[in-house]
Amino acid sequence: MASVGHCLPTFLNGLLICVTLLSVTAKPNRKPNIVLILTDDLDIAIGGLTPLAKTKKLIGDAGISFTNAFVASPLCCPSRASILTGKYPHNHHVINNTLEGNCSSTAWQKSQEPDTFPALLHNLGGYQTFFAGKYLNQYGDAKAGGLGHVPLGWTQWFGLERNSKYYNYTLSVNGKPEVHGAEYSKDYLTDVLANVSLDFLRYKSKYQPFFMMVSTPAPHSPWTPAPQYQDTYKDTKAPRDPNFNVHGKDKHWLIRQAKTPMSNASIQFLDNAFRSRWRTLLSVDDLVERLVLALEASKELDNTYVFFTSDNGYHTGQFSLPLDKRQLYEFDIRVPLMVRGPNIKPNQTSKLLVANVDLGPTMLDIAGYDVNKTQMDGMSFLPVLEGRLNASSWRTDVLVEYEGEGHNVSDPSCPLLGPGVSECFPDCVCEDAFNNTYACVRSVAPSTNLQYCEFDDNEVFVEVYNVTADPFQLANIAKTIDQEVLEKMNHRLMMLQSCSGPSCRTPGVYDSRYRFDPRHMFGSHRTRLSLLRHGTK
Repeated sequence: MASVGHCLPTFLNGLLICVTLLSVTAKPNRKPNIVLILTDDLDIAIGGLTPLAKTKKLIGDAGISFTNAFVASPLCCPSRASILTGKYPHNHHVINNTLEGNCSSTAWQKSQEPDTFPALLHNLGGYQTFFAGKYLNQYGDAKAGGLGHVPLGWTQWFGLERNSKYYNYTLSVNGKPEVHGAEYSKDYLTDVLANVSLDFLRYKSKYQPFFMMVSTPAPHSPWTPAPQYQDTYKDTKAPRDPNFNVHGKDKHWLIRQAKTPMSNASIQFLDNAFRSRWRTLLSVDDLVERLVLALEASKELDNTYVFFTSDNGYHTGQFSLPLDKRQLYEFDIRVPLMVRGPNIKPNQTSKLLVANVDLGPTMLDIAGYDVNKTQMDGMSFLPVLEGRLNASSWRTDVLVEYEGEGHNVSDPSCPLLGPGVSECFPDCVCEDAFNNTYACVRSVAPSTNLQYCEFDDNEVFVEVYNVTADPFQLANIAKTIDQEVLEKMNHRLMMLQSCSGPSCRTPGVYDSRYRFDPRHMFGSHRTRLSLLRHGTK
């Protein structure tokens, strides 16, 4: 019989072999991976998801689709800043698409970029991070570091110079310019983004989790489709919903100035644009399919959350406004949001209220990072994704803010309106103005679906919509709704406009935990919206 002393080395050697085998065969990646696909100007209210059949199948049907997903501001740069920081515009101070409006300015780079959720994922969560596509509208401006500036926290960077294009653009590839021309096979931006994304998946480390953000130009203007799709949707027209080509007689003056009925030339123009938008989305649909199939082939799909959304909505003829975003209505502020991933059951639809300020907190939560350690205004909806939440305990409102833009001189297309307007069309319909500055409380609860908005203008104009009874927002009920409701919503709006972090997540008017004390009301119709313009300290 062998002695114990003689057997011990053999036992230890065997144990060492077992431990070594376990370490080799163990999953190298314990934290989930995260992919965010961000489109540009994709609506949900006027059929924007129609061309995205594969995307709906591979992400929406494989997970959960949100029907009440809203943006913090219906304009590219402020909205993208809200996605990256998890903050409302009054806290990240990006108010428009200009450098002067803090869009990718040196002030933004110093004060906000170090604390974006991708930077936190990389620096504190151990994630390798990849970005490809449109970042912020003024990215690459020589006054703010040019293309040599790579925002903090990105392992691989393919940032588009300035605004969306499909051809003849320049990318910053990890800080070095890469110029592209007009040859489809080499330069079509949506396909280029797909190719570099697949390269990242192919060559990344297998021993770190990854975060990918792919930001497509589509369906933003100039609406250039890939050649194989340029003849699709020949008979498609912008939807003739009840708010199409009608006068917004009870709305803010900017909406009332739109000419109704629109000219035949205007309608033809917006129909052509609508078709072109859908055509560009077919390449996005291909991109999504290629990414999901690549994750499946590498056996990483089951451990990867895939998010699909947009920076803002869009309109084509609603209330006789030709083409743009920027307005407070559902078509501009409500966006698609679909998510698939671990522990998310397929074929789900959620009516719970989420906002793009929630994307960062949710992804940090997925990575196991305590969101309470950040200064983010949004909240994680990971419990919603995983079905761990009692719907009655979820939030009931979010804030929407917009700072109007105008010119100090009259627009040549519309001299009759004088200075202060912008985004004007040849038939003298302007889409924006200095006093198109507003803030809204968007409420969604089992008992209500309400929008309350106030403008920062001489009228202190108010718009209120019962979206359940009036989904196309035809009737402004500000003058007929109960006065107590108006007072509560006014108070709630002022509170949200000055909120920061946890105070942005307090119970709303239609939450059972809400408590209203009229003694705490600020003076009626004071200069509340100045908070948006000047920021909070």
